[in-house]
Amino acid sequence: MWIFLRKAVRLSAIYLYGATGEILTEKSGHLNLGTPGIMCMGAIGGCLGVRAYVGTLSSLAQMNGFAVVLIGIICAFLFGMLGGLIYSFLTVTLRCNQNVTGLTLTTFGAGLMSFVLSSIDQTGFSEASEYFRMGFVNGQDLDWFSTLFLNYGTLVYLAIAIAIIAAIVLKKTRTGLNLRAVGENPATADAAGISVGKYRYFATLTGAGIAGLGGLCYIMDSLLGTIDYEVEAFGWIAVALVIFSIWKPDLAIVGSLLFGILLNAADAMQILNKGLIKTLPYVVTVIVLVITSIINKRETQPPAALGTSYFREER
Repeated sequence: MWIFLRKAVRLSAIYLYGATGEILTEKSGHLNLGTPGIMCMGAIGGCLGVRAYVGTLSSLAQMNGFAVVLIGIICAFLFGMLGGLIYSFLTVTLRCNQNVTGLTLTTFGAGLMSFVLSSIDQTGFSEASEYFRMGFVNGQDLDWFSTLFLNYGTLVYLAIAIAIIAAIVLKKTRTGLNLRAVGENPATADAAGISVGKYRYFATLTGAGIAGLGGLCYIMDSLLGTIDYEVEAFGWIAVALVIFSIWKPDLAIVGSLLFGILLNAADAMQILNKGLIKTLPYVVTVIVLVITSIINKRETQPPAALGTSYFREER
């Protein structure tokens, strides 16, 4: 039972990175359907960073756990930000269609991941993965509390911390207030002296960097350092999770755990149709979307300007 929940928590961290990043982006009024591709780019960056570090070692025994984890996180974040920069330049500066740009970015990121990661040397990835997965306590014979709460890697705890910080920033700080104002009514925010372009760039780049960490988490935490190309699928569920959590990073923590349990159940219950179970996150999201539409309260609705580019001349 505890082992099942522990694996679900590890999977939930992947969703949480993507959802938190997308929530920040959407709060600024931009719908970034390129999140799956950005998570792929984060996986590329993290793996390249780990490989570059391993390449400097004369022996894998010299690997420093803190260094390899830090380098992987920084590189994944920067590559995710690169994807966010491409998206921001096209949609904020050039005012291209957000849906088309996002879908194109997803296709680009998935293709680039397949090309890059299939051609790099994976030596040292499994050894590096051990440091990514190292928890506060480690071992096989742990009590239920240690197994369930203390035996996760850095990326799992970091995902939760980022989601909590994002929720606090959005609710309690002036930056969060300005960001929400830009997403609700960019013309009014602009008239109040808030730079719409600046905040949209900031939210998209930060959100993309966070989403990029999800790709690294999938490779180094869930897959033990082996290369897989299913990151894009996790990205789409992360986008659905944004709706499920009604654009609140703290609720995304609960939602990502639920989605992680559903995905883990699909792998654990071999007698059932895996494909059917894996569709449940989308079904649950549709149900939540219908319920929130019926309730029709402002706090359960997306930002009013979501998906629309801002033209100052039309103010």
